Amino acid sequence: MILSATEITRRMGESSLEGDLVIRPYDPECQQPASYDLRVGGDFILPPAICTLVHTVEWVEIPYDLAATLRCRSSFGRRGLIVTGGFVDPGFRGQLTLCLINMGSEHMSLRKHDRVVQMILHEVTEGDRRYEGRYQDSSGIVGAR
Repeated sequence: MILSATEITRRMGESSLEGDLVIRPYDPECQQPASYDLRVGGDFILPPAICTLVHTVEWVEIPYDLAATLRCRSSFGRRGLIVTGGFVDPGFRGQLTLCLINMGSEHMSLRKHDRVVQMILHEVTEGDRRYEGRYQDSSGIVGAR
């Protein structure tokens, strides 16, 4: 099941409890009917045909019963942007590092707070494992470890 906007905001309203959904800072303009738009955390120039790492403004905490898929927003996809590595496991905490590839023929500019990626939250049933990997509590751009 994909979480609706109503369910996303409800789950965030409970964020005083450990294990609930956190998106900080939350911007109501980023809330979509069945996703949340994540914003880039700085100004970036993406050269053609190169994978560029950028980070999100948002710090997210994904509860143990949810996972997230990251998809390029269609307005950037139409310009040739591809997002790779777009999955967030239950239990992840931190800023997300996005792998963006500009498939266009010219440099692409991203400005801080551009809404580039949609985070789609999915329910995980009967999950008994959570993310405890090396990217936990990431801040800023984090390269491969």
